[in-house]
Amino acid sequence: MNISDILSNLTEENLKSLLEQYRDFGPFPGIALTFMKSFIPPLPTILIVGVNAAVYGLWLGFLYSWLGIVSGCLVTFVVVRRIAGSPYFVRWAQKPKVQKSLIWVRRNAFSYVFLLSLFPVGPFVVINMAAAVAQMRLRSFFIAIVFGKAIMVMSISIIGHDFARFIEKPLELLYVVLFIGGSLWISKKIEAWFTAETVHSSKNQPVQEESQGIESKTD
Repeated sequence: MNISDILSNLTEENLKSLLEQYRDFGPFPGIALTFMKSFIPPLPTILIVGVNAAVYGLWLGFLYSWLGIVSGCLVTFVVVRRIAGSPYFVRWAQKPKVQKSLIWVRRNAFSYVFLLSLFPVGPFVVINMAAAVAQMRLRSFFIAIVFGKAIMVMSISIIGHDFARFIEKPLELLYVVLFIGGSLWISKKIEAWFTAETVHSSKNQPVQEESQGIESKTD
């Protein structure tokens, strides 16, 4: 069974059944599912976090999802940071999309990671890896991830915990759709804004350096 087969069977009912089946293992199944998100990007964050809240309750579901996601991000960051000089990551860092991410991180490290961590959809793995390759400080990355993911996970947990209300009132599912669509749209806007700011700064920097050189020669 390949990844696509697994993802096709990853429904709300199947996830609930899986978590109930391994309930004797305590919080481990709920934490493990969200932890794997950092290593298997196609896993649906909203579905997993929502089911955790439905099975374990709002607060425990939030805690387990948050611990799993934050742990996965940190492990990815630390591992990639240690092997960032390997030929594979050097080639990966040269890709145009990754280059943009590296520029944002180097110019706006904390804001970049924190803001994009607020949204349930987005290139999470690329964010973590780009921060590591750009040698962002572990402390700054940790703080940005901890608070950004807490806000995101709590938002989804509230929806997942009271999902029966959306079944009784299907029109309210529009809020979920708008939440997902809005998150994706805003994350793209933030991405574009960081790119524009960085390009503008990069263009101005040589001009400033040249003017400083002319002034020094004049003096």
